[in-house]
Amino acid sequence: MSSMPSKIEQFSVSDEIMSKMLSESRSVAVVGISDKLGRPSLTVSSYLQDHGYQVYPVNPTLESVGHVKCHPSLESLPVTPDLCVVFRKASDIPDVIKEAHRKGISRIWVQEGIQSPEGYRIAKDMGLEIVMDRCIMKEYMRIGKSSI
Repeated sequence: MSSMPSKIEQFSVSDEIMSKMLSESRSVAVVGISDKLGRPSLTVSSYLQDHGYQVYPVNPTLESVGHVKCHPSLESLPVTPDLCVVFRKASDIPDVIKEAHRKGISRIWVQEGIQSPEGYRIAKDMGLEIVMDRCIMKEYMRIGKSSI
């Protein structure tokens, strides 16, 4: 009987890969963004914007987040962002990854607390770079701006 790999084994990624993803990305789609203060997706998006990233909010139920137009899907974005950060439930991750791939996005970052082995496998099979179950804001702070 095989046991499920631990979070660390299953979704492990090096600091070098995360640093590369962060340094080579300038535009970020945030899928599942909320417009409610205190929500992680809004906090992380604001942080990324404050640190020089162009943020594209994606949520079909919102018209805007702050003064920024919100897009209903990745495919509706006017540009192809360098990175897609995902704040959706685990069962939605495979479809988000497939949509990102169709849009031409090659880097996916699935936020801390969200694990989708199927989504991870799909991303790897498609040749996408993926970080899963890690907070992009925490990793940016930990890795250090000087190395990004």
